[in-house]
Amino acid sequence: MKKTLIITLEYPPTIGGIASYVHQLATALDPSQVIVLAPCHLNAATWDAAAPYRVIRKNFFLPRIFWPRWLRLLWHTLWIMRREKVELILVQHVLPVGYVSWVVQKLWHVPYLVFSHGTDFLLCTRNWWKTKLTRIVLKPAVQITVNSQSLRSRFERVFPELTEKTFVLYPCPDKIFFVRPAVEILAAARAEYALEGKKVMLSISRLGEGKGFPHLLALLPDLIKEVPNLVWLIVGGGEKEQYLVREIQKRGLQNIIRLAGEVSHDRLPVYYYLADLFVLLTHPDETRGEEGMGLVFLEASAAGLPIIAGKSGGVEEGILHTETGLVVDSYQPKQVVKSIRDLLREPAFAHRLGAAARERVRVDFQWEHQVKKLEPRLGSIGKV
Repeated sequence: MKKTLIITLEYPPTIGGIASYVHQLATALDPSQVIVLAPCHLNAATWDAAAPYRVIRKNFFLPRIFWPRWLRLLWHTLWIMRREKVELILVQHVLPVGYVSWVVQKLWHVPYLVFSHGTDFLLCTRNWWKTKLTRIVLKPAVQITVNSQSLRSRFERVFPELTEKTFVLYPCPDKIFFVRPAVEILAAARAEYALEGKKVMLSISRLGEGKGFPHLLALLPDLIKEVPNLVWLIVGGGEKEQYLVREIQKRGLQNIIRLAGEVSHDRLPVYYYLADLFVLLTHPDETRGEEGMGLVFLEASAAGLPIIAGKSGGVEEGILHTETGLVVDSYQPKQVVKSIRDLLREPAFAHRLGAAARERVRVDFQWEHQVKKLEPRLGSIGKV
């Protein structure tokens, strides 16, 4: 495998689908040939020391009074390229990281691949000049990799000339999500959140736009009538966190909702295995566009949880409606309430969906198989 530099704006211990995707991708490759360049983080030392590959942390951008701010990232990249003799760059955000890889390719003739996860596609095509700059960045790329067929279709509509080198590389859940935590660990967590005798509805996500938290919050009174012992356990942080806290207090739902905050990646399986049902009412959003694929849905599937998800982007590629979960219209409250009620009241139906989802992820969503899609263009790069 070529010496490879992965440049990413999102990386653990930051919580999120892209951060987890990057870590899993780097682990699936040959760790001895991978370097990850990621932003500085206060709690990075422990994570970086445990990573099977090398992690370099830098401040990516210049202060706002300077332009272009990504010149600092370019400097760091050139320094790493020269010192580590990097032969290939994997770009995890089309803009602004793509600018850097484009300059490096022009100066040093080092090839690069571009990975798109959904949100960055919306940002880089929001107006004509961003689209033009994106086309300039994408044209010399060896390959454009997207995380769903839905996102590939959107790419092809805007950049039809790049269709032949645009491929889908699905996200895959960490193997830790297939392993049920120890009984005593689950018992301690159940006691911590007062979940004994409760039906637990779980949501794990960035608390931001497009995830449907306000929608589900508004439906809770109706859900409580249908399932009186319901508890909603929310894991994650973000810009809507304070809004949720205010709304919970305003509606008097403190006894129904448990806010766990941000949780480390290694701790997440505990929450999946505490739950009876995973719900995330994803929906198209003006700010972030449509959902790319939704790694959390695959994590929940690996844990054998039945899932209810809002129809958006690539969600239906991760969840097969009525086979491995239920895909609903997040703007149809009666449909959402009925779906949640049915899965919580009919354990046999819920178990069938969860078991089918787990088996599908075990067979179809493994990094060992996904990385082989890169080999025809880059040579033998995976571990297997």
